[in-house]
Amino acid sequence: MAHLVEVAFRGNRKEFFLWDYPEPPAIKSAVIVDVDRGEDLGVVHSLGELAQVRNGGCSHGCGNSAPTRKALRLATPKDKATAAELARQNEDARRKGMERVRANSLAMKLTDAEWQWDKKKLTFYFTAEKRVDFRNLVRDLASLFRTRIELKQIGVRDEAKRLDGIGRCGRQYCSASWLPELRPVNLGVAKDQRLSLNPAQISGACGRLMCCLRYEHEFYVQSRKRFPKEGKIVVTSKGEEKVLTIDIFRERIALKSSEGEIRTLSLGDFNREIDAVGGKISSADTGEEENGDTAFEISPELMYTTEHEIPQLADTIVMESSGEPVATGNGDDATESEATRAGDRDDSGARRRRGRRGGRRGRGGGESER
Repeated sequence: MAHLVEVAFRGNRKEFFLWDYPEPPAIKSAVIVDVDRGEDLGVVHSLGELAQVRNGGCSHGCGNSAPTRKALRLATPKDKATAAELARQNEDARRKGMERVRANSLAMKLTDAEWQWDKKKLTFYFTAEKRVDFRNLVRDLASLFRTRIELKQIGVRDEAKRLDGIGRCGRQYCSASWLPELRPVNLGVAKDQRLSLNPAQISGACGRLMCCLRYEHEFYVQSRKRFPKEGKIVVTSKGEEKVLTIDIFRERIALKSSEGEIRTLSLGDFNREIDAVGGKISSADTGEEENGDTAFEISPELMYTTEHEIPQLADTIVMESSGEPVATGNGDDATESEATRAGDRDDSGARRRRGRRGGRRGRGGGESER
């Protein structure tokens, strides 16, 4: 029975292969694997049950199915020497690629270059804010290196994962060391944890929100369900009081009475006082829903990273009384009445085009000015 093997390549790229030999390879041993249009050299990252789990849960895995490609053999010392020489040529290839990028005046940044072990393919990884037409660049690179050229656009998080580094915590990037999948992180995660919204304090080396903000997010959400929401008016033994702040770690609640008196209660004492008066809680004008979850208004721009395209508001279509559909932009004119729209028509029934507001202000009503 073939063994499932996870193999790691340059830039923290990992793929799964089948090992047909009776004895599986050792961890961190170099192997030659079958890849697209040739062979490549990688290092065994996991095998056995761990490889099975990662194959079903990782973004680069095959799910419940087995991979189709195979690991051919263990790498010889000569194979390893060839791979070490290619590693030194990768940086030289990236520098030459950047020269061709500048020559073609393309708005893109070449992050890394990777030679395949058999030198039948050279892959360039780049980042760009917009879509780039690099057809001429590919032709220039193909004539320069005399091999198959591939250009792959990646996001800034994938760039940090590929280049690796040390985070502000003093440890290796989570994305490069163990994190199997890069999930998007929005500003609501930081708000739930009452963190500073200063981008310099909650952003990682890639310039996006740190991946570790998600690690404890579920704990904060579940813990706050035991507390009343901040800004709510509650009825206690001293009458109506407003919830100022809550401390989920010390399990304390700060309340403010209508006279301005502030007191702090433990969560247990607060629940006992609420139960003593019948558990009545009235809503304050905070705009929150009483569903036990922390609600925040997050704009669409904050819900997406540069890896995801920000959705635009679709044009609203308003049906005229005659049955003719009329586009009204982003819905700004959708509330105008039929009488107002009817006034925009001339006696012949045709719709008169409305000019821009103030576009002809100050001009005479007679001859048109040139």
